[in-house]
Amino acid sequence: MKKIKISTTINSKKYYLDINPNVTLLDLLRDELGLTGTKRGCEIGECGACTVLINGEAVNSCLVLAPQIDGKELLTVEGLMAEGKLHPLQQSFMDHDAVQCGFCTPGMLMSSKALLDENPNPAEEEIRTAISGNLCRCTGYVQIVEAIGKVNK
Repeated sequence: MKKIKISTTINSKKYYLDINPNVTLLDLLRDELGLTGTKRGCEIGECGACTVLINGEAVNSCLVLAPQIDGKELLTVEGLMAEGKLHPLQQSFMDHDAVQCGFCTPGMLMSSKALLDENPNPAEEEIRTAISGNLCRCTGYVQIVEAIGKVNK
């Protein structure tokens, strides 16, 4: 299979890549770029563990072919932390015990970031809608919703 050339920015770093046209964004991030914070869950777009931001929009990276990111800007959970300091969203998750096993946490953080970038003071219903594509088997969502709601307060 002939590789194709793409350029993209991931976590503020420019990449020029030669990739197979059928590789998913999830596989590119985890297997080729070593960005393993993006979790491999269901691989059919149901669990949200692989959520990343493409041009500010939350997407399931398992459903995106890597060539589709050509010319776009991506943010993964690794890109949230700046200068060794947790992002306020990450800190709020810690402060509100919104992390248990942690498997869903990267996807939850990225879906929440997309919401808060658009609406810094969402109502509980808006928070629940924003994370509705992210499954958690541990917390029951209460602490997660609280953590998101308290970020900017």
